[in-house]
Amino acid sequence: MLRVKKLSEVLGKNVYTSDGDYFGQVEEVNLIDNKIDGWKIKVGSGFMNLLGGAKGVIIPQQFVKAIGDVFIVNKASLPIRDDSMEMSVSEENEFE
Repeated sequence: MLRVKKLSEVLGKNVYTSDGDYFGQVEEVNLIDNKIDGWKIKVGSGFMNLLGGAKGVIIPQQFVKAIGDVFIVNKASLPIRDDSMEMSVSEENEFE
C-alpha cells in the first residue's frame, strides 16, 4: 500500500547516497503544478569538497530512491566534481 507523507515531515531528514554515505539534509522542496520536481539538499561537510565548495544541490525527484526514516538518493546522480578531469583540461590548454 502506498504511504503518503506530508512535505513538512520530510524537511530536515538526513540524506544518504545509495552507497550508504551521509550526504546532507533536506532543506526545501521544488514544486511545479502541485508535483514534486526536485529537492534542495544542504550538503554535509564530507561532500562539500567534492562539490567544489557548494553548500547545497538540487536533486531531481527521479533520482530519489526512497523516503522513509531517511532520504536515499542515487549516488550516480550527484554532481560530483572530478579533479582529475579538471587537471587534464588545464594541461591541454598549456599545449595550445
